[in-house]
Parts: sequence; structure tokens; C-alpha cells
Amino acid sequence: MEEKADLSRRTFLGMSALGVLGLAGCGGGPAPAPQVDVQVPQALLDQASGLRGGSVGMLSQKLYAEAANQALDRSLQVFAQATGTTVRNDLVSGDAGDMVAKMEAEVKAGTARDLAFVSDLRFVGQLHNLGTLTDVTDVVEEMRKLYGEPATEAANYCVFGGRWFAIPYHFIGTGMYLRKDWYEEKGLPLKPHYTWEELRDNALEVSDPAKRRFGWGLTVNRSGDANGFIANVINCYGGAIADNTGTKVVFNSPETVDAVTFIGDIYTKPKYAPMLPPGIGSWTDSSNNENWLAQILGLTLNQYSVYADSKTKNNPVYGNTHPFNGATGPAIDTPLAYGQSNSFVVFKGAKNADLAKLVAKFMVSGTALLGVAKGAPCLVNPAWEKVWDSDPYYTSGDPAFTALREQTRTKLPLTTKTGFSFPQAPSPGEQAATAAYLLTDMMQSVIQGTTPADAVAATHARMVQVFEQQGYKQ
Repeated sequence: MEEKADLSRRTFLGMSALGVLGLAGCGGGPAPAPQVDVQVPQALLDQASGLRGGSVGMLSQKLYAEAANQALDRSLQVFAQATGTTVRNDLVSGDAGDMVAKMEAEVKAGTARDLAFVSDLRFVGQLHNLGTLTDVTDVVEEMRKLYGEPATEAANYCVFGGRWFAIPYHFIGTGMYLRKDWYEEKGLPLKPHYTWEELRDNALEVSDPAKRRFGWGLTVNRSGDANGFIANVINCYGGAIADNTGTKVVFNSPETVDAVTFIGDIYTKPKYAPMLPPGIGSWTDSSNNENWLAQILGLTLNQYSVYADSKTKNNPVYGNTHPFNGATGPAIDTPLAYGQSNSFVVFKGAKNADLAKLVAKFMVSGTALLGVAKGAPCLVNPAWEKVWDSDPYYTSGDPAFTALREQTRTKLPLTTKTGFSFPQAPSPGEQAATAAYLLTDMMQSVIQGTTPADAVAATHARMVQVFEQQGYKQ
């Protein structure tokens, strides 16, 4: 998922007049924020009665859809006015590479925001390992009584030592997308999932550079999407960065070498050149979205940002999209698809932890979430079971919702034939190694001529250094 690199601050004062956020859509510009009548539940107003005049600072991992960011701001604005408080919201890119380091520095300096929402899979483990987070088990237990269980993946990424250190906010499904019209033209089946080898071969089959049809829309250049692609192939082949405890590097294995060989062949063998779009070697996180929307790709892997874009912008590719949950490999016959949640964390030293927790409780459900979800359809989804039934939009707003809701219920862990169980224990070492783009750097070295075995061995050594920097002796 692409997140813009700029950081901006938006402040909402409880005593200010309520304005309606939203930009008039024109041409190919961003869609306007959905006009949802945001309401603060009476129970939360009662809890906020003793907090009037208070303020919190909040850090938001910027969402791909600008309409969703606008809707999020509007929800915060309504909350601030209704409760007589002030909410200062900063937007930041999760792909900047230094987000965790900056958060830690601010906590140590006593200048941190009160709360933030970040990807639980990518960041919560690192933040907890650095000792920057407050225990929020009380909030999660209160919310369980109201909304049932959160997405199954959250228990893996937000819980440490039996205690919750993050509050699931909204669920982000994982998905792959192919051009069903191109597949149908070639008589290729539309299935719930495919093997990675099938996807490669089908991509070549549907490609026709003369018609600007390129079957393969996955890059290995430095980007979050490339990290996800490379890791998924390695896991499906039976490899992993770390063991199931998340503490020991086990990357250098025959299975990992086989996976890296498979990936490397796609970008180096002349046979597959016709299915690669121009410039794929330098793509960033936005590039596959842009090329998918330009209708020149036959396959891509992305969170539902690209699906949301095609729907909100009335792009014809939306009607020709076959979304599916992912691919399988030699080590597992079920896609490793369980998604992640953007989850709220409250930082140690928060100046107004009670108000921060109240903001989180408000944002996860009801009309506060509905506007954000409509601004990024199928990308922002309920993280809590009963919230899925709170509005007809979640049950009938898009054909993809059924599959997305099932992802939140995936019985975990999923285990490969090599004994790795996913999702594995939250691993600050793995999160840091991934954030440092060791996987994409490895693939670049293969493209430049390094053998897969040597590239894997060198990357293993780099991962050992990262894990030891995180305090895990190898």
C-alpha cells in the first residue's frame, strides 16, 4: 500500500465550528470524502465528560486514499467538537524507513504524541521491543464486550506476554488481482488461488507487448509491495527469515534458494521478458497501482488500495478484475493470506492517556469508521466481528467484502511442510530486516549476476547483524 511521504499536521479544536471536510472531485483528481453523518455515542460522551479542555497528539500512518484521510480527519473533528477537546493529528508515511526510530526518540525525549495508529504486522513488535508502548489490555477487553473478537491476526501481532499493546483499528486484507477478461480470452480458469508457477506461466500466456498487455505486474525494487511479494514466495517454498519464535535467523536454506531462483528467473531469463512492463525494475509502491489502473497489467499483488482506486474513480479495470486471496507453493497448498490491522498504540509518557484511549474507542466503529471505509472501499475494513454487521455497506457494498471478512476469521496458524507456522511470533528482528529492504537488495544482486545461493547466504549474514542489533544473539 502506498503512503505519501509528506507529513502534515491537522488540529481540531473542540470549541471551533464544525466544518465539512471534502474536496470537489474533478477529472482524475482524488474522490471527495464520503459524506457520512458522524456521531459520537452517548456512552463515550459520558466517559469524556471529565476530560473537557484536554488535548491529545495523534500520529496517523497515512492511508493510500486521500478521501479516507479526509474522512478520518472529519471523524476526529466531530469527536473534538462533541467532547470539548483538542486532537492534533500528524500524517506520516509508513514506508519512510525511519518511522520507528523517530517514535522511539520522541518517547525518550518526552515529546511523543499520545497515540498513533500503525500497521501491527510491520511496526508494533518493534515499538514494543523498544519499550515505547503502554499496556492497553483494559481497552481491548472493554471493546470485546461491545464488538466481539478482533481479526485473528491481531492476537499474533498486538499481544505480548498475554497482554495487549495495540488496539485493532481497521483490517487491511491482502489480495492479488488478475485481468479476468485476458484470462477468459485465453481459456484460462478463474480460481480462488493459484500456484506461483501457474501465475508466472499464465502471465506469459496473456502477454502481448504489441497491445500493451504485460502479464506480470510485480516488482522487486525497494518497496513495501516487493517486500511482501518476495517474502510470500519464500514462505510458500518453505523458507523463512526467522524460526517460529522470531528470535533466530534461519534464512539460508535450500527452500529459500529455490524461491529466490524462481523469482530471479522471471527478471533475468529472456523467455519471460515479454510479460514484464517497461520500467518494472524501478517501480515504487505506487507504480503497480498506476500501471494496473492504466490497464496494461495482467496480474498484481497489492492491498486493496488498487481495487479501491479502480472503484472510486470508475475505472473500467474494476469490472475486469478477478480478486483472489493469493498463491501457493511447494510447501503449502493454502494461500498465506491473513492480512493485518492498522492498530492504535498509546505511547509511554502520554500526557493524556485517558483521552487517547477514548479517541481509539471512538474511531474503531460506527460512523467514525464508516466514512473512512467508504473513502477506501475494501481497503479499510472493520477489525471487529460485530462491526461488520453494523451497517449494510459492509455486508452488501462490494462483492469483495465476503472474502475480506473471511480473511479476518482465518484459523491461524497456517503451517508449511517445513514446519514454519504463519503468522510467526512478532519479531522485531524480522520487522527491522524487512524495513531495511534486505529482501529487495538480495533480488537486485541476483538480477545483477550473483547466484541465488550466494545472494541468500550474504543476506542471511546481514539479517544476523540486524537481529543482534535488536538484542537477539545468534
